[in-house]
Amino acid sequence: MAERPEDLNLPNAVITRIIKEALPDGVNVSKEARRAISQAASVFVLYATSCANNFAMKAKRKTLNAGDVLAAMEEMEFDRFLEPLREALEVYKKGQKGKKEVSEQRRKDKEKKADSENDKSREEEEEEEERMEGETDVDNEVEEEEEVEN
Repeated sequence: MAERPEDLNLPNAVITRIIKEALPDGVNVSKEARRAISQAASVFVLYATSCANNFAMKAKRKTLNAGDVLAAMEEMEFDRFLEPLREALEVYKKGQKGKKEVSEQRRKDKEKKADSENDKSREEEEEEEERMEGETDVDNEVEEEEEVEN
């Protein structure tokens, strides 16, 4: 848990960006108003988390999931946000699935590359062994010729 209440506040840069995106151009927001919005957002997040935690505890889980958050929003009577949240969750899941597929493809490509490099190394080793055997055969022939001459 946080040691100081201000540790629970959201970063000012994040709050400022959200405010700017929510308001039309040319609207200014005072420092005091940004701070109030920041504190309100932090309280909202803590309350939503607490409500979602209650749903997880009822289900005898220690991990909050998206369903818990959606149920908490409904319990907190923020029904109008449920559909946008569900849509955002679907977009997130699709993005994660895409990332997972890309990651899996990269892993497979690396394995293929490593296998082909191993095959090349094996071929090079075999060629080196054949070359060494060939040199050994030539050396043996030279030795045999020398023995015959002596």
